[in-house]
Amino acid sequence: MKTTLIGLAGGTGAGKSTIVRALMDRFGGCAIDLDAYYLDRSGLPPEERPRINYDQPAAFDDALLVEHLGRLLGGEAVPKPVYAFDTHTRVGVEVVAPARLVIVEGLFALWWESLRSLLAVKVFVDAPADVRLVRRIRRDVAERHRTTEQVLQQYVGTVRPMHERYVEPTRAHADVIVTNDGPIEDTVERLITVLRGRIADGSTIAPARR
Repeated sequence: MKTTLIGLAGGTGAGKSTIVRALMDRFGGCAIDLDAYYLDRSGLPPEERPRINYDQPAAFDDALLVEHLGRLLGGEAVPKPVYAFDTHTRVGVEVVAPARLVIVEGLFALWWESLRSLLAVKVFVDAPADVRLVRRIRRDVAERHRTTEQVLQQYVGTVRPMHERYVEPTRAHADVIVTNDGPIEDTVERLITVLRGRIADGSTIAPARR
């Protein structure tokens, strides 16, 4: 089985995770989310962990990420970390089996050259800043149990400046740029059309068997 890696980058709230779920629902495969590869902060006192800038590449264990992707390409299963956002620590592992299609998704999926070199197709998901902020607030309040004020403080303090410094420049590495400011189905269909044209092994982008 040949494994194809697709990288999906873009700012917070651009809709990366939603697009990944839609692609996997259509075509199967597996996803490697960069959020799972945040560095484990269990060695720090709990009161110090929230002060860390988690919106920069240095907050991630990119060496472990690249190692795991290489093993997936080689046909091995990998123990992807399970990361707890409330404690900023790793709380276990999730075994990910190799698949024909592996989607690597996260803010910095196109940042490290060591990662980009493994990707068959590099995608940057774009969306207007106000749309991304609204989506970020909804997600963090619902899923990460934060208040709107906490989300806005983090957005102004680190999310927005780090997006401009680190995330936005990675669009220069993208093979494909899609704008996700309307119905997600339209965005997914546009992306599928492009992916089918760019992946030589057409069997990779084929409907999953039910």
